Amino acid sequence: MDELRSYSPKDMRLVLIACCAGIFLTPLMSTMMNLALVHIGADFDVGSHSLALVNTVFLLSSVVAMVPAARLSDIHGRKKTMVAGLLVTTAGAVVAVFSPTFEVFLSMRLVMGVGAAAISVSSMALLTEVFPFERRGWAIGVQTTFVYLGMALGPTLGGFISDGVGWRGLFFFILPFSAVSMTLLSKFKYDVVADRGGRMDSTGSAVYAATVVLTIIGAVNLPAWWAFALLFAGLALLAAFVSMMRSRESPVLDLSVFKHKVFSRSCLAAFMNYASSYSVSFFLALYLQHIGALTASQAGLIMLTQAAFQIVLTSWSGGRSDRMRDKRILPTTGMALTCIAIVMILFLGTEVNYAYIAVILALLGIGYGMFSAPNSNAVMSSVPPRNRGEAAGMLSVVRQVGMLTSMSIAMLSISVIMGSADNLNPSTFGDFINVIRAAFVVCLVMCVIGTAVSWLRGPDILADVRT
Repeated sequence: MDELRSYSPKDMRLVLIACCAGIFLTPLMSTMMNLALVHIGADFDVGSHSLALVNTVFLLSSVVAMVPAARLSDIHGRKKTMVAGLLVTTAGAVVAVFSPTFEVFLSMRLVMGVGAAAISVSSMALLTEVFPFERRGWAIGVQTTFVYLGMALGPTLGGFISDGVGWRGLFFFILPFSAVSMTLLSKFKYDVVADRGGRMDSTGSAVYAATVVLTIIGAVNLPAWWAFALLFAGLALLAAFVSMMRSRESPVLDLSVFKHKVFSRSCLAAFMNYASSYSVSFFLALYLQHIGALTASQAGLIMLTQAAFQIVLTSWSGGRSDRMRDKRILPTTGMALTCIAIVMILFLGTEVNYAYIAVILALLGIGYGMFSAPNSNAVMSSVPPRNRGEAAGMLSVVRQVGMLTSMSIAMLSISVIMGSADNLNPSTFGDFINVIRAAFVVCLVMCVIGTAVSWLRGPDILADVRT
């Protein structure tokens, strides 16, 4: 069996570096765009509404592609799927450089989102297969550190490259990392095929895609009446998708994976973690620049506090979790620290205290750093080898959907209380504080639930696999 093969230290090193280089691209392709949007808008003569699609299309297509990509990695192999994702991403980036119209550019963002999904799910599954249980948390921690590096460096790199050589140069920047990852994977002689000879569920994939698109577009556009209609249609289709998966011989998503208590509770904890805290950077960026009267670069430097703690702690916590008997301690502690940070956000006012904000960001960074790698290890290790592709896909889906849920709560709060963040000025600062408090009361409830779920998963992440 492929999953029972033992790998040499050289194999592990090749795979780890390849996966780190590949996964570094996924947040980079999203966050680099943020400070390039003004240049893109000027080049294509489009406004802010159209520019919002640049990252929305990327995120949405990546969520849509994650479950089918995970199934493809089961059928055709983790390495092959990751190489395919890198090739798709590279092709999309090259065409994006020469995009003659905004429509062509958006279509390439969609293509890159699909590639990013394949990279994300296959790299996590490949690491889990190649590294033994006693070193798996450390390896996942190292890879997650590169995710946070991409998130932290993306905006800064995007700003410098856009100002220096133009926004099209951003896509040349990602090509060397893709080349390094593919080169190292080519030197890795093996592949892991969990369901050799299996069939792809095209109908199930299409229903899943429609479910995601309707639900997410509906959620992010609330409280418009048509958004409610799309949201309800998406939820109805979700029920149909679940019923379909239970009756199909070779489903795109094997729902039996959720019978594993540690897996299902770890996925729910991950969703609650991102849903409760992802919008913090959005709100604090507006808070520091408008109420705090800081420039974008000054606000960015303060917000690097969170990224610094995440980067430093993530690989440590992954390695530490390998040596702990009770695997829930670190991720649950991380969630609890996130709860404290959210409580502190509720006490922000129109008088800015920068030290107070730095403490909030530090707590969030420590919380993320302690939660992410140990929780990902729990997700990937709590299922049999045949389900690890699906586990990687679901972990990526709940993370992305959690982010989109967090932003949906933020947008809904702004719409209900202020109407729009475009009118943020001294006369509406009080309303903006009320928006923050309304949004993070909801986020706090989710974070408390996530903390409880994290603890209730149990101390032994292998319990369900053994039985």
